[in-house]
Amino acid sequence: MALFRKARECALQMLYQWEFSRAEPARVEAAFWKTTRGSNETRFLANQLFEGAAAESAATDELIAKHSENWRLDRMAAIDRNILRLAAHELRRGQTPEKVVINEALELTKKFSEPDAVGFINAVLDAIRKSLAEPKNI
Repeated sequence: MALFRKARECALQMLYQWEFSRAEPARVEAAFWKTTRGSNETRFLANQLFEGAAAESAATDELIAKHSENWRLDRMAAIDRNILRLAAHELRRGQTPEKVVINEALELTKKFSEPDAVGFINAVLDAIRKSLAEPKNI
């Protein structure tokens, strides 16, 4: 569990840096790992999460905007926006239980954001979770 939590923290920090620089993900990773320690497993998982979230940012931003009532993405705190991106990416992948993804996002929020952001993050992610579980009409 500690491995995945550390990987998510690192992925979030890289995603935050990437949002402002829009540098190639490989450059963000190289710069990040010069100043941060992590096992090979942590680095691998963090890089996977970061690269996936960065690559899917347009789709996840659309999903977040759709489910964050009365909040535009550009009005959200940058850290909250990136926590939502990371968690939405994980929810869309479907490889980690939904409750774990949401709980981990809330832990990241408690660590990196404002205390009152927890309720907001939880509400948006729950709405995203529900929308992803809905059957698609073909």
